[in-house]
Amino acid sequence: MRVYDDFAHHPTAIATTLAGLRANIGEQKLIAILELRSNTMKMGVHKETLLPSLALADEAFIFMPDEIDWHVDIENHSNVRVFKTMDKLIEAVVSTAGPKNHILFMSNGGFGGIHQKVENLLAH
Repeated sequence: MRVYDDFAHHPTAIATTLAGLRANIGEQKLIAILELRSNTMKMGVHKETLLPSLALADEAFIFMPDEIDWHVDIENHSNVRVFKTMDKLIEAVVSTAGPKNHILFMSNGGFGGIHQKVENLLAH
């Protein structure tokens, strides 16, 4: 398992990062975990381009707590799941990730220490 951390605040940057990682890992499983942290993300400015930016991930998990008041329509995006709590998000990542997977955390902040929590749980 390989873990990556990327400063993500805009769908164009997200898509570029995923494209670069996909080019390096080929068909290996790529799990993208995104925190909507920037002001523009929290306001929903990028809601139309957000899901398409995650297309190269085999699975994409979005952390979207209750204080974010817009909705992500994942109906036509089978690779995307949305989580309201950090505990449920961590549980999903740990239950999904395998030893040969690549896990990409994307945020423009500390993301609640999720990186270390997931790594600790996967190490056991």
